[in-house]
Amino acid sequence: MLVDLMNTLRRLRRGDPDWLLTALTVVLTLMIFVFAPLQAAGIFVFQTFAIAGLLVMIGGALLISGSPIALGLMAIAFIANFAVFFLRLYYPWPYNLHLLAGAWLIIALTLGILVGRAVFRGGRITYHRIVGAILLYLLIAVAFAALFAIAGLSVPDAFKGIAFQDDLALASSVFYLSFVTLTSTGYGDIVPVHPLARSLCNIESIIGQIYPATILARLVTLGMRAR
Repeated sequence: MLVDLMNTLRRLRRGDPDWLLTALTVVLTLMIFVFAPLQAAGIFVFQTFAIAGLLVMIGGALLISGSPIALGLMAIAFIANFAVFFLRLYYPWPYNLHLLAGAWLIIALTLGILVGRAVFRGGRITYHRIVGAILLYLLIAVAFAALFAIAGLSVPDAFKGIAFQDDLALASSVFYLSFVTLTSTGYGDIVPVHPLARSLCNIESIIGQIYPATILARLVTLGMRAR
């Protein structure tokens, strides 16, 4: 069955898969900036939309790469998300957030590697590859949001202004924390207190400053080589 799936993916990838970068960017943007806030507002149905969006992201990632390792990692992450969805409904397991944060870290890292390879490979720089660089920027924020959640769950009072409890608002809060750190906005309503939390914030801030200039220079270089 796995062999048949991989053969199907190879047939689909024979065309130009760059458009998938734009599609994945749209899906992830909706999940971060639309589904997560509405879920935090108490509209539970958007958690279902988030699961559907995750399934679309997994399919898109496999079409970009076709790697069996990526398939396995993304499948594990999806199963973890699906399990937490039902555990929240029927069984208040105390490690739901740990499982969810670990799953999203796997998703961000796996998808980030696949997208990075697609964006920075040789050849003509297309509109979709530029959008893919934006997708990679969003995935950095998602990865650090997962790391913040893991730090907050592991170290008491690692952050001031955010409660790491198993409720629908936590995802929106850690995404907010990650983006204000990545963009160096720093509103100050959520503050890292523990040294580990501060180190994570420092690393993300540095990446947020270096990434735009570095990626822009790399894409320009690839474009000139393609000409």
